[in-house]
Amino acid sequence: MTDNIAAIFYLISSICFILAIRGLSSPDTARGGNLLGILGMALAVGTTLALPIIVSYELIIAGVLLGGTIGTIIARKTQMTALPQLVAAFNSTVGLAACFVAAAAFYRPEAYGIGQFLTIKPGSLVEMTLGLAIGGITFTGSIVAFVKLQGIISGAPLVFKGQHLLNAALGISLVAMLGWIVFDQSERVFWAILAISFIIGILVIIPIGGADMPVVISMLNSYSGWAACGIGFTLSNSLMIITGALVGSSGAILSYIMCKGMNRSFFNVILGGFGADNEQVHVQTNNDKSIKSGSSEDAAFIMENASSVIIVPGYGMAVAQAQHSLREMGDILMARGVKVRYAIHPVAGRMPGHMNVLLAEANVPYEHVLELDEINRDFAQTDVAFVIGANDVTNPAAKTDNSSPIYGMPVLDVENAKTVLFIKRSMASGYAGVDNQLFFRDNTMMLFSDAKKMCDDVVKALN
Repeated sequence: MTDNIAAIFYLISSICFILAIRGLSSPDTARGGNLLGILGMALAVGTTLALPIIVSYELIIAGVLLGGTIGTIIARKTQMTALPQLVAAFNSTVGLAACFVAAAAFYRPEAYGIGQFLTIKPGSLVEMTLGLAIGGITFTGSIVAFVKLQGIISGAPLVFKGQHLLNAALGISLVAMLGWIVFDQSERVFWAILAISFIIGILVIIPIGGADMPVVISMLNSYSGWAACGIGFTLSNSLMIITGALVGSSGAILSYIMCKGMNRSFFNVILGGFGADNEQVHVQTNNDKSIKSGSSEDAAFIMENASSVIIVPGYGMAVAQAQHSLREMGDILMARGVKVRYAIHPVAGRMPGHMNVLLAEANVPYEHVLELDEINRDFAQTDVAFVIGANDVTNPAAKTDNSSPIYGMPVLDVENAKTVLFIKRSMASGYAGVDNQLFFRDNTMMLFSDAKKMCDDVVKALN
């Protein structure tokens, strides 16, 4: 295949990827977007394999079989509730791949047409080491995000004295190393860049709490794209450059949307340590207030006599895998003439779109799933707000308590509904470590139970 023909196919692949991202922006077109993405990747891989520069098909086939087998096993065993961990783990592999390609190009630059060992073209060296640095940060940062999400280590922020100064010193050192290697193409400088990048990746993510994980996931996804983009320049592969830039920019935009959803800046997320343990943040105690608790029969009676119900899913639904029971409950209510909709907060769950994915898995109609801006004003005219494991994103303290760490964060106005039914295992606070004032409102009834069991019991009561 000639270079011109390959360039045409790469261009078509790039167009497929752009249309795929556009399709994924809406649930209605997401399936078509996925298909376009698959088509674009198949075309890109096929074009690359047809290039005359391919040396060994045996190694490529072996890698595809090995990676495909591992990916298939992981995908089949991973529950939808563990999707955030899976995304974090896959982000780490992209970062590590960028590091491997950079190392290969550094030691065998003649294979890439960028010079000879230790006499690499300066421009190519800058591209290569940038990909190396971003890849290293992505790799270790994604590993830390994975172990936090998986519960291997605490999801609370890990902070220590002088942490920001240390990060700043390491960042300055990394920039200095990137400049130094252009003038002194030393192996020691190359590996120093990788080592510092690994350390920065760990130190940047460790102080970020669980409440900020949606931002972290999209941020690391952006990093992986920029790492791939940098390596694309090293390989002189236009498709990798375009694809990496698409992933990097879309991840950055999504991070901005997540930050806006929490009314926080990106740097505040990186430096703020939001999501601490209870003893680390201000907690409003409500020992002088009582709560009302009810049963599944109470909840069923209230909802079947309502004219409208808004369901607010959160991470508690994901943990209990209650989305199918919830959808069955919603279907029964709609069959009896109750207007049922689902309200999604931008940072509900542990990754962007987490709740949307779970509801789609349960075949909840897309038109019934609405974002915060679309549905928030409707709570005041709603009979019942049914909250299932969504804590911080429904806390009125974000609007009323300026000493609260979540003050200023846009939240769902569930307290304005005539009745609030709140499923929760206990009175424990959410990831932000703040008591939810909603629990103590006169119009709130707590339903203490596992989310799936409570939904199943409500379905039985309705039947």
